[in-house]
Amino acid sequence: MNPRLALASSVAGAVIVALDGTVLTIAQPTLQSDLGASYAQVQWTSTGYLIAVAGLLVFAGRLGDRYGHRRLYAIGMLGFGAASAGIGLAPGIGWVVGLRVVQGVFGALLQPATLGMLRAAYAQDRLRTPIAVRTAAIGVSAAVGPLVGGVLVAGPGWRAVFFLNVVPALVFGLLALAGREPVRAAPVRLDVPGALLLAVTLGFLVHALVSLQWLGLAASLVTGAAFLRHERRTASPLLPRAVAGPALGVLVAASAALSGTLFVSTYTLQYTLGLDPLESALRCLPLAVLMVAAAPVCAILLRRVGARHTAVTAMGVLVAGVLMLDTATGTFALCAGFALLGAGFGTVMVAATHVVVRHSPVESAGVAGGLQQTAMNVGPTLGVAVATTLMGHGALVVLAGVAVVGAVASGVLPGRSAPATPADHGRTQGRSRVAEQR
Repeated sequence: MNPRLALASSVAGAVIVALDGTVLTIAQPTLQSDLGASYAQVQWTSTGYLIAVAGLLVFAGRLGDRYGHRRLYAIGMLGFGAASAGIGLAPGIGWVVGLRVVQGVFGALLQPATLGMLRAAYAQDRLRTPIAVRTAAIGVSAAVGPLVGGVLVAGPGWRAVFFLNVVPALVFGLLALAGREPVRAAPVRLDVPGALLLAVTLGFLVHALVSLQWLGLAASLVTGAAFLRHERRTASPLLPRAVAGPALGVLVAASAALSGTLFVSTYTLQYTLGLDPLESALRCLPLAVLMVAAAPVCAILLRRVGARHTAVTAMGVLVAGVLMLDTATGTFALCAGFALLGAGFGTVMVAATHVVVRHSPVESAGVAGGLQQTAMNVGPTLGVAVATTLMGHGALVVLAGVAVVGAVASGVLPGRSAPATPADHGRTQGRSRVAEQR
């Protein structure tokens, strides 16, 4: 696949998914009132989607490895757009919840492919910048999402929030269908039993974290143990050993700390400090600005000092931001805390994602993308669960501790790569030409 088209498609898919989740949060109160739904029913518009996505991401990535990331991307984009249109036309809350689950299925097909296409289109030593661009785009969508959602809900209504996805999903989905996949000499095998066990494990885990039910957590531990036992014995495991596990742990810790802190801070700003939603959003704005700015800076740091030092430092900045927000009350302190939060998270997201994608074999790029996206779904769910459980009882201190665990895990990430030799340079150029031909 052409590298520029791969990057544009990757950014479009990531932004559509990120924007959809952000604007939905703004639309939920109006949706509840308009459809006469209960709070529990509205909560399932998010929970149903999360369970579907988390359970299928890794297997969807493996499907991309076998049948082509472009093909899975096209199916995911077109299906996501169609489900979005269906939700916009839904006559009742039951339809909304059901179609959100369908949307989650297609989102699971789409998300790993956005990273799989990058891994296939770019040589290993050229992945830093594309991943940074993708991360910056996600940061922009996080910044404009609440504003776009507010404008649409206040104007055309909550249904317009879902119609927003339809046109870009149709355009990029059709563009992806128009291309041809490269011929695969040795198609990867599908570990269907492993995929089912992992899907059940993650489904139980996400539901347990959302609903704070210990029984679901226990069930996820049992099925997770069965999954690991199966993976050790099967000849074609779902999870390749080459995928960087510590980097996934860093992503879970960083996203948990960020999401949990934002959850607590929202209540602090509006209920404790008495700010209205607009005033609260303005104080949070430095987070999005620094997250966008951190992405290209991280690409430079990765080249100069490596992933290990970059991620450890970034997690330290994230910890400082969480602790500052724990005591901040004035405008300057709040803005500074959110700025540290954005700078730390934006940097560590690029660094850890780069490690996951770069150090995975090309034939397992989809699984690597699925694992990265799984970490980015489980982390926020964990963070909000911690924040909900400990609200008013040192939640931010505990979340800072979660970030510290992530900093420790960052210490085992790869260091700075050795300079390329002339022979390596020639091999890299050859890989680049092959990628461009794809």
